[in-house]
Amino acid sequence: MWLFLPFLLVPLIEIALFIQVGGLIGLWPTLAIVVLTAIIGTALVRSQGMRVLSEARASFERLSDPTEPLAHGAMILFSGALLLTPGFFTDALGFALLVPAIRAAVYRWVRARIVVEGVSFGPGQRPGRPVDPEVIETEYHEIRPTHRPDGPSGWTRH
Repeated sequence: MWLFLPFLLVPLIEIALFIQVGGLIGLWPTLAIVVLTAIIGTALVRSQGMRVLSEARASFERLSDPTEPLAHGAMILFSGALLLTPGFFTDALGFALLVPAIRAAVYRWVRARIVVEGVSFGPGQRPGRPVDPEVIETEYHEIRPTHRPDGPSGWTRH
C-alpha cells in the first residue's frame, strides 16, 4: 500500500506543475526547460557516475568497505532515471540526488536503519591490508595419485 502512494502522487504533482508553469511561461518554453534539464542532467550523471565508479574501484583494490561508493552510484543511477522522466518535480529530486552532501545524508539515514550481518573477504585477506602485486594468494588441495596395476597412470598417452 505504501508503494501505491508515490505512483499516484508523483504524476498528479507533475501534471499540476506542468499546468502552472505552462500557464505562466507558455507551452514551448515549458517544453524547452524539460528537454534542457534532461540534457544537463545526463551530462552531470555521466561525470559524477565516472567519479563514483573510480572511487568504488579504488575501495575494491584497497579491500576496504565499498558500501558507500556503491550506494552513491545507485543514487546517481536513480537520479539519472528521475532526470530523464519528464517533469519538474522528478527533475528537482534528480538534481538534489546529484549533490554529494545530499547523497551523503541519504546514505547516513539509510545506513542507520540497516543492520549488516557480516562481511567476508577471500582467504588470507583482511580489510585494509595492502595487496602485494608480487604475491598470488590461492588455495590448493592435494590429490593423491591412484596407481593402476594394469596400465599407465593416465598422465601420458601412447
